Amino acid sequence: MSGQQSESCPAGVVSAGVDRIRRGSRSREQDLVAEEVPVALVYNGISHAVMMASPLDLEDFVLGFSLTEGIISRAGQIYGMELSHQQLGIEIEIELSSECFLKLKEKRRALTGRTGCGLCGRESLVQALPPAPLVSPAAMPPLAAIARAGELLQERQPLHRLSGAVHAAGAFDREGGLLAVREDVGRHNALDKLIGAQLSGTRPPADFMMVTSRASYEMVHKCAMLGVATLVAVSAPTSLAIDYARQSGMNLLGFARGGDGVIYHQADPAGPE
Repeated sequence: MSGQQSESCPAGVVSAGVDRIRRGSRSREQDLVAEEVPVALVYNGISHAVMMASPLDLEDFVLGFSLTEGIISRAGQIYGMELSHQQLGIEIEIELSSECFLKLKEKRRALTGRTGCGLCGRESLVQALPPAPLVSPAAMPPLAAIARAGELLQERQPLHRLSGAVHAAGAFDREGGLLAVREDVGRHNALDKLIGAQLSGTRPPADFMMVTSRASYEMVHKCAMLGVATLVAVSAPTSLAIDYARQSGMNLLGFARGGDGVIYHQADPAGPE
C-alpha cells in the first residue's frame, strides 16, 4: 500500500487506498495515513544524521535536535537553515557557528538509520549513556493542572485524529495552560520539535512537558537539556528513565490519565497538590 500526497490532503498525511472491513463486509476506500519521510541534517556541508520524521515543523526539529544532541547550547548558534525537498526525502542545510562545528567534528559519529531506541550509531557505553544534565528542582505540578494538560493535549492533535499514527508532546505552565504542541510519527522527534519551539519562540519557559508515549531515558534527558523540571507521560517510564530523573533532579510521572497517575520520582518532597 502506498500513499499519495494531494492538494486536498492536510499537511502531514497522505491518501492511501485501503480495503476496510466492517462486520464482515469489505469495501474499497481512501484513507488518510501519517506521512513519514527521511530528513537529512547537514551541518556546514557535512551530513550528520538522517531521521525518519513527519515533514512538519522541521525548523523546530533542527533546533530541538541540535540542543538535545549537545551540538548547540542556545538557538543563536544556528545562523540559518535551508530546506530542500528531494525525490527521496528532505535535506536541511544548517549553518552552524564555527565553535559548535569544531566541537561537532570532534565527536561526530554516524547516526544514519537511527531507530527509536536512540542508541544506534553510538560507539561506546559512554556515548550511549551520557551524564544526566542537572535541572533546578521544582514542585510537582498540581494534579488538577496535569489533568487539564492531558485534556488540552488530546484536543490539539490534528494529525493523530486524521491518521491515528503520530505522537504528540506538549509544553505547559504550572496551571496546565498550553504553551505549545508538536506532533510527529516519532515520539523523540515530537519532543525535539517541542523543545525547538520553546527554544526559538517568545513563549514563557515550560513548567512541565507531557508526552503521549512511554518515557524512555532519552525523553528525560531531552527535557533536562532544556531545563524542564517535570516530565509527564501518558504511559509508563523505563527503569533507566527513572534513574535519569533521579540523577537530574526531575519529577517523573507516568500513566497520566484524567486525574490519575503514578509518581516514579519526585524531587519536591511536599507532593503534588
